[in-house]
Amino acid sequence: MANALWNTRTISYLGCAAQVFFLFLFVSAEFSLLTVMAYDHYIAICRPLHYGTLLGSRVCVKMAAAGWATGLLYALSHTVNTFSIPLCYGKVLDPFFCEIPQILKHSCSDSYLREVWIIVVTACLMFVCFIFIVLSYMQVFRAVLRIPSEQGQHKVFSMCLPHIAVVSLFVCTAFFAHLKPPSISFPALDLVLAGLYAMVAPAVNPIIYSMRNKELKDALRKVIS
Repeated sequence: MANALWNTRTISYLGCAAQVFFLFLFVSAEFSLLTVMAYDHYIAICRPLHYGTLLGSRVCVKMAAAGWATGLLYALSHTVNTFSIPLCYGKVLDPFFCEIPQILKHSCSDSYLREVWIIVVTACLMFVCFIFIVLSYMQVFRAVLRIPSEQGQHKVFSMCLPHIAVVSLFVCTAFFAHLKPPSISFPALDLVLAGLYAMVAPAVNPIIYSMRNKELKDALRKVIS
């Protein structure tokens, strides 16, 4: 944003490292919180009578703190690992922010093993969270099918489908951005993918959840009419 406002396309070494750190901090924390929200939906729908005991305020604070702590450690390890390799001067980063796959392309040494390590850690972390989300929603949809009224089923789907949409957009674009083969790596494609998982998914997240709020929907209808 600063580069756009001041019409400059350069960034310092520390600025690039800060971008990598905060990108991975917020992206990993976002995915951790999406995983926690899937667990929240599972408890609310499959075990509603135990919701107060299983998801009290203390538990919610602990899960949110665990998500941010995981994101902090994850971002710190990625940043230190990436910027401990020598980088060549005079290179150009095509995307609009410093992204690890783009930085590793400009390494002056063989960064193959470091890249493999980054891919393995990222894939394992996201895979564990993704499997947990999938298992949670398998239980949720089994419970939905046992709801006799269509109104009850519609209420559950309206609560879960926006979350599934955000998770799908986030996971698919992030996985493809970091795990796609180099043969299909193009500057324009890399830019679109980076924008989707880094900006669009987090921006859409509060919007679609706010649309479940009755007061907000009524106020929006008044503004439109």
